[in-house]
Amino acid sequence: DYSDVNKPVVVDPAVFGRSYFNRPSADETETYEEAEERAQVLADAAKLKDLATDYSDVNKPIVVDPAVFGRCYFNRASADETEEDEYADERAEILADCRALKELATDYSDVNKPVVVDPAVFGRSYFNRPSADETETYEEAEERAQVLADAAKLKDLATDYSDVN
Repeated sequence: DYSDVNKPVVVDPAVFGRSYFNRPSADETETYEEAEERAQVLADAAKLKDLATDYSDVNKPIVVDPAVFGRCYFNRASADETEEDEYADERAEILADCRALKELATDYSDVNKPVVVDPAVFGRSYFNRPSADETETYEEAEERAQVLADAAKLKDLATDYSDVN
């Protein structure tokens, strides 16, 4: 009866159907956009899994695309000039010296800063040590100056007598 297209369709009013998808107890269906987004999320997760296994599996060979290349950021023509190691070391030493000098200057200029003394550091007098040269008293220094002045006068007198011109 299906083969005869000229035959009219007979419908029995007692026969009916209902939609499987629109019933209240039906599962929610996702839209096309949601299905596309879910597929994209799953594809991203698969790529991340592959990347993670690339890093974690040491036996996996490295695949390199010959079209991929890089250039050195530091050796390009427009790169900033880099400092040589010896100049960098010298600059670091100079800056360290400057820091030490600044700290020393603030130690002297800040009167509220306490003086820190290391008990292991000590000094001794250069002048009072047993092997020091003997120092002369004020009277001895004056007497020596007087003797030298007298010797200079005697020298002048002797040269006056020795000159026959």
